Amino acid sequence: MQVLDRKENPLLDRVEIEFKIGHDGKKTPSRDSIISAVAQAEPGAKKDLIIVKNINTRFGRPLTTGTAYIYGSTESMTVEPVHALKRHGFISDDEGDDASVKAEPAAAAKTESSDDAGDVDVEDVDDVDGGEE
Repeated sequence: MQVLDRKENPLLDRVEIEFKIGHDGKKTPSRDSIISAVAQAEPGAKKDLIIVKNINTRFGRPLTTGTAYIYGSTESMTVEPVHALKRHGFISDDEGDDASVKAEPAAAAKTESSDDAGDVDVEDVDDVDGGEE
């Protein structure tokens, strides 16, 4: 595995890695093997805090590229979409759409309920065309 680009994102508490894996004579590497390779490439990374965002294999070439995010804690992983967390096994399929509520960051829920003064009801708006009258 070759790391093409490494960015630290302290706001989201993660390291973003773009990688390239050559696999001559072998099939496309699985998500689990990519997670293991990313954990070896990044010192101090834990396998249960790694999300592989995309994997691209070129047709007819033994080359796979992709992006992986290495999070600092499970709490910082709540920015990931529910389908990505399900794909990596952090959320079971039984939880369904309710998992999106559990995965929502606490800061976003707090700001919604704390200030109702700026809210506009749909009934108060007469006509929203976007055009001139």
